[in-house]
Amino acid sequence: MADLEDITNRVHAQLSRWYEAREKAYANSREIIRRSANTIRAAHRREFDLAQSLLNEARRLLEETHQATRQVGIGSPAFVSDAEKEYVEATAVLALVQGRPFPDPDELSVSYTAYLKGLGETVGELRRHLLDRLRGGEIEECERLLDLMSDIYDGLVIMDFPDSLTEGLRRTTDAARGILEKTRGDLTISLRQQALEKRLAQLEERLGK
Repeated sequence: MADLEDITNRVHAQLSRWYEAREKAYANSREIIRRSANTIRAAHRREFDLAQSLLNEARRLLEETHQATRQVGIGSPAFVSDAEKEYVEATAVLALVQGRPFPDPDELSVSYTAYLKGLGETVGELRRHLLDRLRGGEIEECERLLDLMSDIYDGLVIMDFPDSLTEGLRRTTDAARGILEKTRGDLTISLRQQALEKRLAQLEERLGK
């Protein structure tokens, strides 16, 4: 029979490794979230080189976090999933506003639930970018962004699984639907107003002749 002191020493050593890995993952997750938020901010300002640099750093930290947790076998804590979600959102926003394809979850090395939730939150950022472009009169770009928002919602709404499996995805999907409908209404009103202004200008031109 093993000596109790030997047992407790082994347990203590293992728990210490778990604790250190968890603390490292927690610190990294906070930095991933911060860099992801700054990536989105830079993307909205169209500072794409800066955005990509910030995103690369977030990616490095995420890989480091995954390696640390895998080495001690503690799985993926909830705060790591939150960091993955924010990283997905930042990656998707930067790609989509530049006209690139949707990122792939396997290439990002994130869980599918984190990917879906991050993609859902992308809808709100696309609305913000769309409104910025709308103020600049970039109608075709606005329509492209609206189509992307619709594509995301269409992809989310088919994930009809229990919240215990999708980690609350339904709330994200419902929020995306509300944002999509509001944005579609805003764009429609703006297009109608522009069409009306154009007709009035044509009428004034004919009357002035």
